[in-house]
Amino acid sequence: MSTSSLSNRFGGWLPRSLLARNITLLVALVALTQACSFAVLLNFVQRPRIDRAAIIFSDYVKTLDGVLSAMPPEEGRAAAARLGGQTDLPEHLEREPQPSPVRLFRTWQRDVFVGALQRHLPPDMQVRWQTSDGERLWIRVHVAGEPRWIALPMTEDAQAGGIVTTLALCAGLALLAALTGYLIQLHINRPLKDLARAARHVSAGEASVTLPTDGPTEIAQVSSAFNQMTQALRQAESTRALMLAGVSHDIRTPLTKLRLAMAMAIPRGADDTFVASAESYIDHIDTILQQFMDYAGSGERELPQAGELNALIGQLAADFAGLGHEFELSLGDVPVFAYRPVSLMRLLMNLMQNAIVYGRAGLAVRTWTEGNAACVAVCDRGTGVAASEMENLKTPFSRGTNARTHSGGSGLGLAIVERIARLHGGALVFRAREGGGLEACVTLSMNRHSS
Repeated sequence: MSTSSLSNRFGGWLPRSLLARNITLLVALVALTQACSFAVLLNFVQRPRIDRAAIIFSDYVKTLDGVLSAMPPEEGRAAAARLGGQTDLPEHLEREPQPSPVRLFRTWQRDVFVGALQRHLPPDMQVRWQTSDGERLWIRVHVAGEPRWIALPMTEDAQAGGIVTTLALCAGLALLAALTGYLIQLHINRPLKDLARAARHVSAGEASVTLPTDGPTEIAQVSSAFNQMTQALRQAESTRALMLAGVSHDIRTPLTKLRLAMAMAIPRGADDTFVASAESYIDHIDTILQQFMDYAGSGERELPQAGELNALIGQLAADFAGLGHEFELSLGDVPVFAYRPVSLMRLLMNLMQNAIVYGRAGLAVRTWTEGNAACVAVCDRGTGVAASEMENLKTPFSRGTNARTHSGGSGLGLAIVERIARLHGGALVFRAREGGGLEACVTLSMNRHSS
């Protein structure tokens, strides 16, 4: 069986969190070492101690048996009576007590002592242990040639007090080990949680946090590598923005000159269709350049400000209504929260413009709250998008099949929306609208603060 198969098999039995796994393994290791130590204690310390006690006790019993046998019958019976002598054993001694986990080690020690004592006594001197009404040992001795059972008190060596103390000590050490492992793991988990939190900030497009590197060596190395990675990402982002700005400037300059040259070179009254087509192509190129610039800088440097989401949507809806596109508004109770106003306006404009271009009919905007998130849905009654295409629409330069008949876009609009949504601690999802059409739903965290 391969190592990966063993890892998968045993990994299914372990807890998911690193904290729980380490504590479980530590407790298991301590339990194993304690079990080994306990086995050594029983076999090499306690058992020889019990054997020595059995030898001493057997000498005492044999001496007592010899004294009782040598005494006159009447005196011997009287002495045996003073020791609780009986012709027959008490009835409760004939039945073995029910095994109990609590009395397991006491029973083991009793059996070892009785076995060792029986080996050192003559075969006709049988031994029975009384567990009820006090710990006593019944031994069959000879009184005036007749067998008598007498009860003798037990020595401390035959009791299990030492084992019980040892078990309590083992349990205490295991608990101490678990507590120590928990505290150590908490110390290790804290920088790991900081690392995960910083990684989520970077993933959401926020300014990264520099992690401290003064912890344990291994954690410090991970934090240092993460800081180097985020520094490289910041440099790459700056380089990308600078490159796109340069490309935009270098292309727009000749485009402006081309527009002026066309206006000066083509006489008034010439082919208006050609002029309109040429200007349309130039506008198309300018629009694509602007989308590239918008995608390059989707609001990471803009500081959040407290504002009303419904008011922003109402303002945009009024602007679109002035252009002849009516949106039906269904605005829920959304409290004031901090967001990046310019970025969020760009997000809403992109979604509403898409609904106008590709949906055309049944335009609507809904808002509501779910937990600590504000939700916006831009809806239309267009032909909709297949389920297999919905997630692909958020990929840069990806366009749906119903968008290929439209010109003027580069496939970055929804990618920009997705980046701005993640920047606000949310996401963009698509779903089919009840009654036909499509809903583009955006969630925005209302607990997000500026980074």
